[in-house]
Amino acid sequence: MPSRVQAAPAITAIERRGIEYIPLRERWGTPGGLFWMWAGAIWNVEFLVYGVLGIVVFGLSFIQAVIVIVAGNVSYLLTGLASLQGPQAGTTCFGISRAPFGPRGNRVPSLFNWVTQVGFEIEGVALIVFAAIALAGEGGLHDVPDWLKAVFLVAAVAVQAVLPLLGHAAVLRVLRLLALPFVVLFSIMAALVASKFHGSSLTSAGSSWGAMTIFAALVIAAGGLGWTENANDYSRYLPPATSRLRIVLAVALGCAIPSVLLEVLGAALATGLPASAKLSVTGLTAGFPGWFAVPYLVFAILQLFAINTLDLYSSGVTLQSLVPRLSRVACVGIDTAICLGVAAYAIFSSRFYTLLSDFLLFIIVWLAPWCAIYLVDSWLRRDRYDPVSLLTTSGGLYYRRGGVHWPALIAQGAGMVAAALWLNAYSPYVGPLASRIGGQLGSDVSVLGGLITAGGLYWLLARREVRAEAGLTPVLSA
Repeated sequence: MPSRVQAAPAITAIERRGIEYIPLRERWGTPGGLFWMWAGAIWNVEFLVYGVLGIVVFGLSFIQAVIVIVAGNVSYLLTGLASLQGPQAGTTCFGISRAPFGPRGNRVPSLFNWVTQVGFEIEGVALIVFAAIALAGEGGLHDVPDWLKAVFLVAAVAVQAVLPLLGHAAVLRVLRLLALPFVVLFSIMAALVASKFHGSSLTSAGSSWGAMTIFAALVIAAGGLGWTENANDYSRYLPPATSRLRIVLAVALGCAIPSVLLEVLGAALATGLPASAKLSVTGLTAGFPGWFAVPYLVFAILQLFAINTLDLYSSGVTLQSLVPRLSRVACVGIDTAICLGVAAYAIFSSRFYTLLSDFLLFIIVWLAPWCAIYLVDSWLRRDRYDPVSLLTTSGGLYYRRGGVHWPALIAQGAGMVAAALWLNAYSPYVGPLASRIGGQLGSDVSVLGGLITAGGLYWLLARREVRAEAGLTPVLSA
């Protein structure tokens, strides 16, 4: 008979757990907690900017943008499905990823993910500093000196490290508390945008099918696909007997509802903005009355801190999977220092928003294949994991041939090639197949190319071996 489950830790308690197994007595999480955590993170001005990009960068009509946004956010089902393994395995996402890749082979996708998470942190910190600069402008300081920008940067990096240092319980509770005021802010913004919405955009010509596919790839990368590598970092505190359907629905809806609403609002806002204001979080204030600029910027800063919390926490536990001897707290410190250095470049670069768009598209190349392999492996083994073997780097059920599971690495490589062939990150890179369909800009079906190629190949190469491993693994049902 399992011991009684402990209550959730105090919000000020520092989490001692990293990638190690979460005992059943500490599984205090619930699907409802996941819903509100994700909602608190996704109610975020970043997603407002993504909606703006559909109109401004890709030239879509408002109707085209809405169609792509709604369809693209169905991808949050992937985030929900990628949350099912944590309750069974009791460890983080890239601890579980050792099952398909092997403890040594898993270093490849772990490195990709660590770089990706740090990239998202840098994006968030840069946007926080831009919002702080705009806030200073609202206070009368229109020409912010470089030294003050540096002060804003150091302060932002220091503040963003607090919740990830405290850990899982603090992250869930604070983001849940922030969800309601963020909903109120959205309601005010929606009312203001509705009063100025340009109805002519409903009948505008819009852009080609190819441009719609490129925008769809960005929406999916920033949305459902882009969060799959974080999902089990937060679901691992749920009891293994938790309803799988409730987990998927809680995560998918907690993400998709705010994402769709904010991106549609961003597309509507873009129809009435001056050209000079369309590509920045701070420039969006031009679409609102003057009195709303200060509360908008204050909330924007809070929201950006909220979403950066998830990235910094996950990058820390991913770094642990690469260097197990490091503590989770030490990993957060290392990531914070790197973020400070690279964000300084981003803030003083005139190409920040171009770099942001390219970054969101290029991560598809590794992420779509990895996601397919991860989920196919989960399905083949029916989410049966041996926690001891997952956390062992020199032996165990998943060590196989020298710690590398070659079917996974072969499928990952093939999927990355397929994704790259169909990737369209115009103008720095257009894949040879992407350029042939979709008009002048080409098209982008890199997500499907990476998912189908990697998932299908892994199934062909590994299905018998993985099913045999599942047969040797007991079901964790407590």
